[in-house]
Amino acid sequence: MELRIEHLSKTYPNGVHALHDVTLTIPSGMFGLLGPNGAGKSSLMRTLATLQQPDTGSIHLGAIDVLGAPDRLRQTLGYLPQEFGVHPKASAEELLTHFAILKGITDRRERRATVERLLRQVNLWDARHRKLGGYSGGMRQRFGVAVALLGDPTLLIVDEPTAGLDPAERVRFLNLLAELGERAVVILSTHIVEDVSELCTRMAIIDRGRILLEAEPLRAVAALEGRIWRRLVDRDALPEIERAHAVVSMKLLAGRTMVRVFASESPGPEFTPAEPDLEDVYFCTLGGHLARTDAPPALVEVG
Repeated sequence: MELRIEHLSKTYPNGVHALHDVTLTIPSGMFGLLGPNGAGKSSLMRTLATLQQPDTGSIHLGAIDVLGAPDRLRQTLGYLPQEFGVHPKASAEELLTHFAILKGITDRRERRATVERLLRQVNLWDARHRKLGGYSGGMRQRFGVAVALLGDPTLLIVDEPTAGLDPAERVRFLNLLAELGERAVVILSTHIVEDVSELCTRMAIIDRGRILLEAEPLRAVAALEGRIWRRLVDRDALPEIERAHAVVSMKLLAGRTMVRVFASESPGPEFTPAEPDLEDVYFCTLGGHLARTDAPPALVEVG
């Protein structure tokens, strides 16, 4: 199964250009969509989930014309939006049973078995009688996944799923997504680079509605070998560093600032080579230091 997105564009009535000629090919497995808040991630996810129509473009999931036959897509779609409501006074078992009926699982025995299987899969079976209003953020996210998995979807879309989760809940949630990626197209939309680094074999970076980079994370990182340099500086030296170098990121370290810069050769004796990571790829792309390409990415120095 493969998801093909071609020349997708969307402008809202208020004039916001949310998507600009987005073209992506997404195979089965985990695919990461990275971008800052407001980059167009949620607009793309809502379009893929048939919640809004684009102005131009096409979407196909295998043989399904998503825009031409949205009902066919919805039969095989699981969608976990960034924000979703639950009935706080309902239990997980009650509400999931209700959603199963809405999904068309009319046979009572089949429905009961499906609800139990999904709640066990997301590790909520022992808490099935608890009211959803008493669930933690991670438990609610896992319940959302159970709802999204009704009907055994071949396309699963999750939008900013780990925002606000504590570290333990985040790990449990990501492990669950990894399992799902073994048998479906799973799109993980997020601004958290670490989530993509740990889970995804393919990724794209979007900003201001445009796809800036599409690559395999490991190959994108490898292409930065020898081009990331670091230096520990005082705060008053930062303006000069920013004027003279292509700064990738800055982080506080023991009261001083660790600066990472992009350069094809050593930018000076004060800098030492740094091992690149996916965060460097992300910030280099947003900063314009990487040209858009498939893996391995071509690198272009700016400034």
